[in-house]
Amino acid sequence: MKGKLRTRGTSPDDSERGAALSTGDGSNISQARTNEEIWNLPNILTMIRLALVPVFIVLLLLGHTWSQWLALVVFIAAALTDHYDGKIARARNLITDFGKIWDPIADKALTLGAFVMLSVVGLLPWWFTFIVAFRELGITWLRAFLLKRNIVVAASSGGKAKTVSQMFLIVFLLVPWETFISGGDPLSNVTTLFGITVVLMAVALGLTVWSGLVYVVEALKFTRTQPSV
Repeated sequence: MKGKLRTRGTSPDDSERGAALSTGDGSNISQARTNEEIWNLPNILTMIRLALVPVFIVLLLLGHTWSQWLALVVFIAAALTDHYDGKIARARNLITDFGKIWDPIADKALTLGAFVMLSVVGLLPWWFTFIVAFRELGITWLRAFLLKRNIVVAASSGGKAKTVSQMFLIVFLLVPWETFISGGDPLSNVTTLFGITVVLMAVALGLTVWSGLVYVVEALKFTRTQPSV
């Protein structure tokens, strides 16, 4: 996305006005379109990702090693849909406002669902989950608020980096490491796993907070410069 502000409607005047409102600053915020086709492959992948969230939660709640492995497989499959829906949308020019809105919502549902469940089973501290939830729900509220003004906030590169870092952390925590490290020095194994977890948590938390601030700043800049109609 190149920061185009698309106005509603399809008349020549609307098109000219949309061109006139182009910011050219690489912003991930645009005005909403209407009458767009949502049933395309990228959007269907986004819907599949949403549908996999409750499956993942149920598997993790079962509390067995085999179900944890299955939960890991489901999570990775859902994460792959996140990679391919955007890639296909850009390659085939299938970018829609539906995708811009629901792709990050599906990401949040998947990652927040995973963080909550990891905290429930004791693999992740609740304070980390609360901070992530506050950021994610706050940005979701901001998106909904701006959408009422026909402004669409697409996922930025920072937001995508945040999602990738969170998914790496989740995958690491989902692996039943006890099946691999039953031998050797238990204290050394635990210390190593703890150290890796702390690093992954720090990276994910830093990107989560930073990308959230970027969204807020971009939204404020856009709403202040948008001409009144």
